[in-house]
Amino acid sequence: MGKLRAKSDYEEIRNARLLENQERLASLGLQKTISELRSITASPKSDRTHVRKYKKVDNGSAPLRRSPRLIGKSPSSKGCDSEDDKKRPANAPLLSIKRGLRAKLSPDALARRCTSKGRGSLYDPIYGICCHFCRQKKLCGEEDCKRCGNLDMDQPCIGKTDCSVCHSSNGVLCRACLKVRYGEEMEEVNASKQWICPHCMEDKGINPYWICNSSLCLKKRKMVPTGIAIFRAKEMGFKSVAHLLMDELQQADKRR
Repeated sequence: MGKLRAKSDYEEIRNARLLENQERLASLGLQKTISELRSITASPKSDRTHVRKYKKVDNGSAPLRRSPRLIGKSPSSKGCDSEDDKKRPANAPLLSIKRGLRAKLSPDALARRCTSKGRGSLYDPIYGICCHFCRQKKLCGEEDCKRCGNLDMDQPCIGKTDCSVCHSSNGVLCRACLKVRYGEEMEEVNASKQWICPHCMEDKGINPYWICNSSLCLKKRKMVPTGIAIFRAKEMGFKSVAHLLMDELQQADKRR
C-alpha cells in the first residue's frame, strides 16, 4: 500500500506540473505554435521534400581529356603563350604583376640583402627563387643583380644558376650550394652560358658518376642524404661533396 500511495503522489505532482506548464504556454501564446510544429513534423516525408532522382549521364560522346604531360606536351602557364615566355631561363621565372604596380624593396631590406653573398639573407616568398639544394626561396646577395635588387622581373638572377639544356628548377643553385656541393664558381657558370646541371649531365651520359646530391634526388636513388659532408670531403682531399660521391660511386662499381 505504501508503494501505491507513493506512486499516486508522484502522479499527482506530475499532472499538476503538466497543467501548470500548459497554462504558462497558453498565457504566452505558444500553445498554438507548438501544435502547428507538431502537425508539420507529422506530415508525410513526400509532402515536405522532393527527392531528385539520380540520372546517369552518358559521357561516351564527349572528347577524352588528357593531361598535356601525358601526350608529350609541356603545360603552358596562363598568359604565357609566346615562344619567348616558354624559353625563359629558370633563374628568371615569369612573374605577373598588376599593371601600374611597381614593386620596391624597403631601405632596410636593401641594406640586408647583400649581407650574405652565398645564399642571400633576405627571404621573399614572391620574388625569391628557390635553390634546388637548400630549397631557400631568397633574393640573392649579388650587388649587381637587377632582378633581386630592383625587382626587375625581366632580368635573370645572377646569383642563381640556369641549366642551358633543361632550364628547369633542377638546375637552379645558389652560390653557396654550387661551391660547396659541386665545387664550381658562380662567375664561371655565368660567363660560360653553356653550363649543364648534374641531372642533364647524367641523362646525356657526359659523366654518369656526376650526380645531383640534393636530399630529394639522393632519396629517389635510394641513397642516404649526405647531410653536411663538405668537411669530410675536404679532409679526404676532395674539392666538393659531388667529387666525394663520384669517387664513392666509382669504387662501388669496381667492387661489383
